[in-house]
Amino acid sequence: MPTDLDDLTLRPAAEPDAEPLAELFWAAREAAYPAMPRSIHTRDEGRHWFREVLGLEPRTIPMPAARETWVAERDDALVGYAVVDPEWLDSLYVRPDLTGHGIGSALLELVKGLRPDGFGLWVFETNTRARAFYERHGLHVVRRTDGSDNEEKQPDLEMAWFGVDPVAGVRRRIDELDDRLAAVLTERAALTATAQRLKPVPGHAGRDRGREAEIVDRMARTSARHGDRLGPERLARIMHVVITESLDAAGD
Repeated sequence: MPTDLDDLTLRPAAEPDAEPLAELFWAAREAAYPAMPRSIHTRDEGRHWFREVLGLEPRTIPMPAARETWVAERDDALVGYAVVDPEWLDSLYVRPDLTGHGIGSALLELVKGLRPDGFGLWVFETNTRARAFYERHGLHVVRRTDGSDNEEKQPDLEMAWFGVDPVAGVRRRIDELDDRLAAVLTERAALTATAQRLKPVPGHAGRDRGREAEIVDRMARTSARHGDRLGPERLARIMHVVITESLDAAGD
């Protein structure tokens, strides 16, 4: 079995690739079990999805208009593929009998070239082999979830490649989070002001330390499900400042 990549071709997927893509996906997911949960979709649903991705059928499933599908081909046989969105690597699979031969690395390097400003992807927490593969190629875990938002309902990780200028890429991600944080803090301050008008003892004099402790405890549990980089003590200090400043703002 060849291990070099001299005979590997990377090209955009074409209409005849729909069926081989669906079969490769099915085989890869079956081979990856139990490190990955089995797909909740049937084989026929997978075929239909690829036909929609390649424009062979009207799209009934929401997907980015700029989605690209690239295939890795050897000796006229499809041996891997990557589906790439503007800011996400939707999926990357290699034929099960050819994993570890550089095909996945070639596809991932292609994706980096297509998205030089960086991209994110999701990987199941239990898929340690895929996680190690992405880490070797410079991706970082940026978020953990309990899986409640994915189809399989299994814990997963968001990983990111921050682009050819990784510091700038991380800063862009931080800026996006800070913008969201500013909106959340503004909304919280507005609700705090409403609460002060409804409470019999408003302002700092009416602070409920027991409720504040409950808030921190609940936030600590949520943080634990997402990797817990702060811990209860830091969260308590942060929320003390947030509540204090919100109460001050309500009194302005």
